[in-house]
Amino acid sequence: MQTVKPVRGTRDLIGGEMRPHRAVIGRARDIAARFGCAEWATPIFEDTAVFARSLGETSDVVMKEMYSFPDRGGESLTLRPENTAGICRALISNGLTQTLPQKVFYAGPMFRYERPQKGRYRQFHQIGIEILGAPEPLADAEAIACGWDILASLGVGGAVTLELNTLGDGPSRAAYRAALVEYFTAHEARLSPDSRARLARNPLRILDSKDEADRALVAAAPLIEGFLTAGAAGFFAQVQADLTRFGVPFTVNPRIVRGLDYYSHTAFEFVTTTLGAQGTVMAGGRYDGLVAELGGPAVPGVGWAAGVERLALMIADPPAGPAPVAVVPVAAEAEGAALGLLAELRRAGIGAEIAYRGNLRRRMERANRIQARAAVLLGADEIARGVVQLKDLASGEQREVARADLPAALA
Repeated sequence: MQTVKPVRGTRDLIGGEMRPHRAVIGRARDIAARFGCAEWATPIFEDTAVFARSLGETSDVVMKEMYSFPDRGGESLTLRPENTAGICRALISNGLTQTLPQKVFYAGPMFRYERPQKGRYRQFHQIGIEILGAPEPLADAEAIACGWDILASLGVGGAVTLELNTLGDGPSRAAYRAALVEYFTAHEARLSPDSRARLARNPLRILDSKDEADRALVAAAPLIEGFLTAGAAGFFAQVQADLTRFGVPFTVNPRIVRGLDYYSHTAFEFVTTTLGAQGTVMAGGRYDGLVAELGGPAVPGVGWAAGVERLALMIADPPAGPAPVAVVPVAAEAEGAALGLLAELRRAGIGAEIAYRGNLRRRMERANRIQARAAVLLGADEIARGVVQLKDLASGEQREVARADLPAALA
């Protein structure tokens, strides 16, 4: 019989491998709460239209990377490739568009069919925040500041750089789009097939191309800063000023783009050189048209997502929790009392274990095998006198402790 294996692009998180994963999510959850974010959990699958409409039916994610399937009722469902669309759908579905702004934190698995790489899996995990219903540039700066505080708290602030850009408002983008069409049309023969197709649909997406020939053309393409309206330029200037007041360092990178029409104004990435080709660890921007695209009212939004696996690779290995205590009955007649003591210790917040079988020697061997810090030995005499024998397994020192004082002695 063939041995079963995990699906390509997935992995198990077991024991110590789970510690950095939990550390990233736990730290992010705590800091997002300081910024007023409530935690939301949306289903890991949605109606396919939620993602097709929000990501664009011609995007690489929709065309090549989504896990979509018909359910037994004939509905097309999709495992979520990202969570912003699901959060916006939840805002609409739960009637929350009348109670704005909403500040949201989320964490959970996402799914994309793509080539597995270091820190990138087909089932991967993200943390993220969304601020919905706030059109002011301060919301952009606050979302970014929250991300920066999370990265700094994880100890990776010195290994990342915040790169910032503006996509302008509607008139800015329209003028910029026309300039890109003119520029890339003049070089159409040198574009990759994908970028030639994008030229008519959405030329901004050419700026994201990874094709080497495209990259050479992109390097000389017009920049959006020459097409910004006064209002768009002022918005971007205010975001930068607010980030400075928040103490968040940044550089302006005019090549950061978001290709879908509902994106506007701020776009940003936290990048690193410590993870090889997968240099972006957190990215986001403003998406003022997304809620309306999903059938809701015009609700502005801004947010970001970060890959948990990539951040887990960057942080120092978190320490393991306190070593457990081994409860060891020294004879069969002490088994019942030992179980009662085990329950008492656990309810007092102390990690404690007991071997399921074995004589005294085997139980002590298991205590050493699980790296217990102490053994609590309990026999008929100890039960009668209301005491236990407490043995420090590192030093070998053993002393008698009143049972009522044991939790304090182990604290």
